[in-house]
Amino acid sequence: MPLADALRVQAKVCRQMGAPFYSALSERLAGDVDAGGPTATLLAAHRMTTVEAAVPLRLLGGVHRLVLAGLAPELSVHFPSTGGDGDAEAAWPALRALLADPPPLVRGALGRPPQTNEVGRCAALVGGFLVVARDTGLPLRVLELGASAGLHLRFDRYWYEADGVGFGDPASPVRFLDLWDAGRPPLATRLVVADRRGCDRAPIDPTTDEGRLTLLAYVWPDQPTRLATLRAALAVARDFPVTIDRGEIPGWLRERLREPVEDRATVVVHSITWQYLRAEERADVAATLAAAGARATGAAPLAWLRLEPAADPAHTDLRLTVWPRGEERLLATAGYHWGRVRWLA
Repeated sequence: MPLADALRVQAKVCRQMGAPFYSALSERLAGDVDAGGPTATLLAAHRMTTVEAAVPLRLLGGVHRLVLAGLAPELSVHFPSTGGDGDAEAAWPALRALLADPPPLVRGALGRPPQTNEVGRCAALVGGFLVVARDTGLPLRVLELGASAGLHLRFDRYWYEADGVGFGDPASPVRFLDLWDAGRPPLATRLVVADRRGCDRAPIDPTTDEGRLTLLAYVWPDQPTRLATLRAALAVARDFPVTIDRGEIPGWLRERLREPVEDRATVVVHSITWQYLRAEERADVAATLAAAGARATGAAPLAWLRLEPAADPAHTDLRLTVWPRGEERLLATAGYHWGRVRWLA
């Protein structure tokens, strides 16, 4: 896909998802590419790209990081995340000038996929964890692929409530209230996480200033609920550490699934991660899961829980496969960030 088209797709997505500021800036960036301006020069290596490569989000994340760090005051007065006026047209001249002489933070962001450790996805994921706990009656051993900062691994430290029924930590600053349509997850289920661990190519430490800034930079600046929820999850992370291993996902998963673990339901989970894996990596992970599934037993079941783009790219599907039976179920559909979940199970 031509770069300008990718930017216009991003503009449409932002508009549909309630981020008019980023939508307008993405349109401006696309026009600057067409005109051969600074954006075209900076992104010359990405003249042809794919939606999955997320080049627009890499660029915007790098710029947002500068703004949040106080290194682009001429943009801060317009970015809503720093108390600005949200006027994208007024921000454009300053952004274009910055891209004409891009600082290292912006150039560096182009070489990395976005680290959107979106806490809002837990509103969908929690239902999958609860279904596994309910159906197996076992404590969970949770293994997250593409875990980033591990905010999803702390899912049971947040609070979820619908129709007066709740699950999690009722004192948590991260709260998901009445977000489910057509039904609700089995929130009354007793769930115990016996072990949790993640893997990421470039894990982020959410307890450091650097890590927090990286995560905040990938949240769209005109979405205050997402920003507030992330900041609340960062407060939880400070007090509840988890282990995220640096490494390549296929080898890490093979090692973790080498032998079944008795009296535990092992849950392999990922969300908006599949597109960032190479085709051979996806095949490797699928083969590892199939082989481990063949070894699973009722006392040592294996679950594959994933929240990934649906056939209709406007939303995601939450799918669950549990071995030894190996049946796949569509549990829910949801958006990509904070928002409502249609519970189907």
